[in-house]
Amino acid sequence: MERLSYIDEHARSVDANRDRTWKALLKVVCKDPEDPRTVPTGFVLDSAEEPSRLALSGAHWFSRYALIFELDDEGPTTTRVRATSLAEFPGISGRIYRALVIGTGGHRIVVRRMLRRIADAA
Repeated sequence: MERLSYIDEHARSVDANRDRTWKALLKVVCKDPEDPRTVPTGFVLDSAEEPSRLALSGAHWFSRYALIFELDDEGPTTTRVRATSLAEFPGISGRIYRALVIGTGGHRIVVRRMLRRIADAA
């Protein structure tokens, strides 16, 4: 996939070590938490580097996109989970789609909710 433009990054501290947080990430993101390849519809797995990085990407008529989760130790029992979004929105249809998804704040709400679910699951 060609290089995508940075959209945003959201992060959350999780009261769990990185291994436990990794399992919570897979539980929230994957259909089968035992198999990182079972990502949501619309995404494909680019890489799963346990317990530090899960990279997903996808494309449809209006955009090409990636969502990358990175886990960093903040301490022995605390992990920082970062979700970085990258995307391209080609053409007029893409610009309209970007306005609907990014411009309305809907993307931000969904990503933050996902990070909260990961923290709760850990």
